[in-house]
Amino acid sequence: MNLFTSTGAAILRRVDDAGFVLDLLVRTVGSLQKVPRRKRFLLDMAFNAGVRALPVTMVVAAFAGAILAMQTGIELKRFGDTGVLGTITALSMCREMGPFITAVILAATVGSSMAAEVGTMKVSDEISALEVMSVDPVNYLVLPRVIALAVMCPTLTALSDLIGIFGGSIIAQQNLGVSQSRFWMSAQDALTSSAMLLPKEVYVGLLKALVFGIAIATVSCAAGLRATGGALGVGLAVQNAVRNSVILIIVLGFIITWFFYFLNG
Repeated sequence: MNLFTSTGAAILRRVDDAGFVLDLLVRTVGSLQKVPRRKRFLLDMAFNAGVRALPVTMVVAAFAGAILAMQTGIELKRFGDTGVLGTITALSMCREMGPFITAVILAATVGSSMAAEVGTMKVSDEISALEVMSVDPVNYLVLPRVIALAVMCPTLTALSDLIGIFGGSIIAQQNLGVSQSRFWMSAQDALTSSAMLLPKEVYVGLLKALVFGIAIATVSCAAGLRATGGALGVGLAVQNAVRNSVILIIVLGFIITWFFYFLNG
């Protein structure tokens, strides 16, 4: 009975956490009309989320594109078809690798920072002080962070795609004998579409990045708002924020890919 009791209690806690995150997201959407009032705070959050995370994101994206081109090129070389390496690298980076890499880095850096900031305010009763002064913590603390990540995650993803393709082109030339012109011509053909200006993979990747950014900010702020127990509680809030964000990134990425490439063809 103790096993069933503990299992049931754990499930109820997870459901309660999920409900709190969804409620926070709904309240944040309901506060969108107050964005102009938080413009300065929003710019600060965008700087922290975008500019400060840019170097590590670009380094990881470059090596991810290089690894992708290397592993794919090894197999393509066996069949003598390395001419399509640029196409595969470009579409893979835009569809999956770019959004995933960017979101995981933002979850580990910016998401953890958000959880720590809000969690520290929570355990030191600053959130309660805001409520006493009739200041809504959602539109004062959560809204700027969600909007900032919703904007910066797709922006960083677009840069990650470009840097990843560039990293793949270097490996293609140095290790696989594919010239830069041939690689980039193949990538350009893959990323050119007369009907939609850009191929479906680019739009799907940017949509993933938008969803990932909103999810990371909401989950991180929710973890901070539910922090209790001083410094230890803040540490646990950061741990929960990063863990839950990464899980959501994987699950949401699968759902979006399934919807656009299997459900809708």
